[in-house]
Amino acid sequence: MRSTPCILAIDEGTTGVTALMVAADGSIAGRGYREIAQHFPRPGWVEHDPMDILDRSLEAAREAVAHAARPPVAIGITNQRETVVLWDRASGTPVANAIVWQDRRTAARCAELAPKGAEISARTGLVLDPYFSATKLEWLLRQRDVGERAARGELAFGTVDAWLLWKLTGGKTHATDHTNASRTMLYDIGARAWSPELCALFGVPASLLPEVRASAGDFGAADGALLGAPGRIPIRGVAGDQQAALFGQGCWRAGEGKNTYGTGAFLLLNTGNTRPDSRGLLATIACDASGAPAFALEASIFIAGAAVQWLRDGLGIVGKASETEAMARSLDSNDGVYFVPALVGLGAPHWEPGARGTIVGLTRGTTRAHLVRAALEAMAFGTADVVGVMQERSGVPFRMLRVDGGVAANAWLMQFQADVLGVPVERPDIVETTGLGAAGLAGIAAGVWPDANAFLATRRFERFEPAARSDAAGDARAGWARAVRATLAWARDRGT
Repeated sequence: MRSTPCILAIDEGTTGVTALMVAADGSIAGRGYREIAQHFPRPGWVEHDPMDILDRSLEAAREAVAHAARPPVAIGITNQRETVVLWDRASGTPVANAIVWQDRRTAARCAELAPKGAEISARTGLVLDPYFSATKLEWLLRQRDVGERAARGELAFGTVDAWLLWKLTGGKTHATDHTNASRTMLYDIGARAWSPELCALFGVPASLLPEVRASAGDFGAADGALLGAPGRIPIRGVAGDQQAALFGQGCWRAGEGKNTYGTGAFLLLNTGNTRPDSRGLLATIACDASGAPAFALEASIFIAGAAVQWLRDGLGIVGKASETEAMARSLDSNDGVYFVPALVGLGAPHWEPGARGTIVGLTRGTTRAHLVRAALEAMAFGTADVVGVMQERSGVPFRMLRVDGGVAANAWLMQFQADVLGVPVERPDIVETTGLGAAGLAGIAAGVWPDANAFLATRRFERFEPAARSDAAGDARAGWARAVRATLAWARDRGT
C-alpha cells in the first residue's frame, strides 16, 4: 500500500522538543523527543543554550523522520514564545545564551518604564512585564560591545522560531510570523508591523529584526541532510505554541476558543478581524483558516492541574491524579465546599499577586472527595470567569471550547466545564495539538490539505454537551464568586 504524504512538525518547548511526522490522514507516522538543558545562572534568571536548542531539535526531528515510511514533504515549526536569541549574521554563532520567557532579570527595568505602560499596551496588546521579549533584548544589547555590533548590522535577533529557520536554511531566511512577533512587545498589532517608536524606546536597531510573514507560507527550505532526509524540504508553517494549539484545535473563527489544562491553564479566544478590548487580559495575534493574522484574547490561570498535584504531594489526599474523576463522581454536589487555588496568587481576570489559597465551606461532614471535587470545580469556575470577561471585552459570543492538556483526560471535569459555560466542550483524540497546529499550517500551504476544513476533517473530537441551565448551576457559580471575594479581601487586608 502506498504511504501517505507527511508533514514534519517541530514543536520546540521550554523543557524539550517533540517532533511529529503527521500523515495526510491525521495519524502520527513518527515521533521523536529530546530534553533541553535548563540554566539558572542567578536567582530569577532562566537561560537556554541556542545551540542546544538547535541540536536537540534536529535529533528529535531525525528520530521522527526515521520512523516514517517516507521523508516529509514540508516542515512546520512551533516554539516557546517570548524567548530571545541573538546571533552573529556572518558566523551564525549565538552572542549569548537565549533568555527564556520565564526570566525575571528585567523586572526593575519594567518598573522604571511603568509610566509608558499604557502606551506600550495600546500598541502591542501586552502588559509591561519581563515575560515579553523587548526588555530581554534591550538587556543583551547593553552588554559589552553587543549594542555597537548590532548598530553596525552584524547581529540578528529572533524568537526561537527565527533561530531555527536561520539554521535550517543555512542563513537564507531571517523571518518570523505574526503570532511570534506579537509576543515581543516590539510589534504593533494594529499596524501589523514592527513599531519604530518601541524599537527606539528599547534601543533596537531595525536591522536586527526578522521579516514578519503569515503563519502559513514560504519560509525557505531546510537542508534535508540535517533531518535525515534527502534534498531540500520546504518550510511552510510557523506559529507560537499557544496560537499553534488554537489552530490545531480548529479554532480559526471568531467565537471559538481553546483551553490547555496543564500545570496552569491557557485560554485563547479567536476574535476574528476585531481587535478586542484587552483590559485584564492580553490581546495577541492568532491565525485565521488560511494562516493569515487574526486577533485573539489570551489569559493565563496560574494554577489548574497543580492544585491536584498539591492535594497529592502536599496533603496526600490522593495517590495519583487519575483517581480524582471517580472521587468527584461519588458526590451529588460540592455541599458548599469551594477551593480557590491561589497558591501563587491569582492570575486572569483578577491579577492579585498577594492572594493565597482559600478553602471555604468545611464541615464535620467534609471528606477527601469534597476537596478533590472542589479542586476540579475550581478549574471550570476559573475558566468560566475568564470566558465571561473575554465575551464582555470582545463582544464576540463564545460558541465552543476545545480542550487539551493532561487534565482534559478527566471526563467528569469536561462535562462540568460544559455545564458551567453553557456551551459545548470538545476534546480531541490526539492531544498534541501544538505540533498538529504547526503541521496543519504547513500542510495547507504545501497543498497536503486543500484547506483548513480538510485538515480539520482528519481530527476526531469527543463532544460534551452542556446540561440544561438550572438553579443549582447558578447557585454553584454564586458560591464560587463568594469564595473568590473572600480570597481577594484577605489579600487586601494583608496589605498586598
